[in-house]
Amino acid sequence: MQCDPTDIPEVLLITPKVFQDSRGFFMETFSQERYAACGIPGPFVQDNYSHSRAGILRGLHYQLRRPQGKLVSVIWGTIFDVAVDMRVGSPTFGRWVGQTLSDQNRAQLYVPPGFAHGFSVLSEKADVMYKCTEYYVPADDRGLLWSDPDIGIDWVLKDPTVSDRDKALRRLRDIPPEDLPQYRA
Repeated sequence: MQCDPTDIPEVLLITPKVFQDSRGFFMETFSQERYAACGIPGPFVQDNYSHSRAGILRGLHYQLRRPQGKLVSVIWGTIFDVAVDMRVGSPTFGRWVGQTLSDQNRAQLYVPPGFAHGFSVLSEKADVMYKCTEYYVPADDRGLLWSDPDIGIDWVLKDPTVSDRDKALRRLRDIPPEDLPQYRA
């Protein structure tokens, strides 16, 4: 397994070791010991599964008081996965990174707690699995407008389909500080 920091070093790109032969392939998708050695602390308490069609954009979501770290994998298809640092006081506050994840490259992205997360679907459909370090708490759910011009994310898609809820989210500059996670060095 290979772990590489992205332009925001806390966001990690994981490339699992894949064993392939004439029967297909085998890969380890998670090992607490190996991932902890890579800087992914865990523990993970919840797994989520998302199925989306081409052109869908989901996000950007985060939790305030119980922020979730997420380990994102694509089971089928291709997505452009994005993490935005929402932590007040962080040296990378308001910056984003994105990675293409697919069933072909089998890469994973670790999105730390305190980051907003979202993805756009680049293939006909995409099945996405992600492990979370905290349980989902509806009252704690927050979001960032996917098209915030101050953030400037290039989603790869030109005219994505976005939920009404996600279209109504606020720009970073309009989110009060009490609705943002705090950076803890």
